[in-house]
Amino acid sequence: MSTWAYKLLGELNLNTKQLNFRLMYQKTSVKIAFMALTALVAWFAIVLQFSISFSVYVTEGRTFGGILVQLLSYFTILSNILVAKSLTLPLLNPTGRWGKYFSSASATGAITVYIATVGITYNIILRNLIVLEGFSILANELLHVVVPVLYVIYWFLFAAKARLKWSEIYYWLIYPLVYLVYILIRGAISGYYPYPFVDVGKLGYASVAMNSLGMIIGFAILSVLLILAGRAMYKSNN
Repeated sequence: MSTWAYKLLGELNLNTKQLNFRLMYQKTSVKIAFMALTALVAWFAIVLQFSISFSVYVTEGRTFGGILVQLLSYFTILSNILVAKSLTLPLLNPTGRWGKYFSSASATGAITVYIATVGITYNIILRNLIVLEGFSILANELLHVVVPVLYVIYWFLFAAKARLKWSEIYYWLIYPLVYLVYILIRGAISGYYPYPFVDVGKLGYASVAMNSLGMIIGFAILSVLLILAGRAMYKSNN
């Protein structure tokens, strides 16, 4: 092969590398911007909901600690906080322990299942059970619709897609199971249950047990679907 041909091939290879670098840089920039946007929306929704709830509960004579415990008894609030933290920490310190953890395929997959469950459960079961007004409507839609949609989009477009093992599902179910045990114990003590389908006082333990089993099965099904989707996307990109 002549010298000019080698030179041409070298230039083409260099141009290809430069193009790939630019595309990767652009994708990284878009990813960072999308993570920041989603994190800001999540934090705003959480702060807004806390502000609204505190202003209402204080007039009822509740203590700060009691109000905080009440708010943190909602799976919606806990999962939105998890979303906000999982996006903020990698942005602030991507090479740190928690930055790496929340960027892993296992962590992003689990959080996607949790926040998707929040959106699905609310819009199918809970949406028409209460009437909201003013800023409560905004906070509610952000927590139950906007943040879940944004995070699912983040997972599809930017999250790591390693070949997840089926055993991941067992670990992903720990959080909802622990949450379920917590609200049942707290409900037995206080008489308050955050969601109607786990209200033992009205439904009884048998019905709540069936509802809880249905929710856990729902988590498992979503986990299976996400792992299948993740594997397919990982395979197509490698």
